[in-house]
Amino acid sequence: MSDWDFLHDMHNDGYSPEQIADAAACGYNPWEWEPLYEKELPAGRSQPDPKLVMIFESLVENAMSYHALTGRYLQIWGELGELYAEFKYGIERHKPHTRGSDGKLGNDFVEIKTISPEKDGGQVQVKRAGNFNRLLVIKISEKFEFEGRLIERKQLSKGEGIYARVSWSALTPTNEEPQT
Repeated sequence: MSDWDFLHDMHNDGYSPEQIADAAACGYNPWEWEPLYEKELPAGRSQPDPKLVMIFESLVENAMSYHALTGRYLQIWGELGELYAEFKYGIERHKPHTRGSDGKLGNDFVEIKTISPEKDGGQVQVKRAGNFNRLLVIKISEKFEFEGRLIERKQLSKGEGIYARVSWSALTPTNEEPQT
């Protein structure tokens, strides 16, 4: 099997020509990430689980109360960002510790990165070797307000380093974002 046979597999799995071209341009390497199999993904659902939404809201309330009392933030930003992405964007998250991406939106694998109120630069970094077509950046304000920006992988800066950096100020809202 050559390094590029995965492009044929993507075609056989129903990916669009644009997604296959993006993968070829990004140079996904099958040895740099663990392939995801449909059985590893959660079953699709049309509406978010109301219990999950309640837990999310409770976590945000508790984090706000903790911050008000102690002046410190609870370090749960990544999980809050992923929960928000799950019910606001409809992303179906993978099982815990799945490598390459955090979830799936339609046929696209999505990497989710969260900018906390503690981050001065408003910047995230993402591994170039990850198996994702889109990047969702969630920003949480000091008042615990959530906002997200979804971008295509091909919009990431080109480079040879392990990581690509994305600045929140460089991201613009898209029509795909949910209205809150």
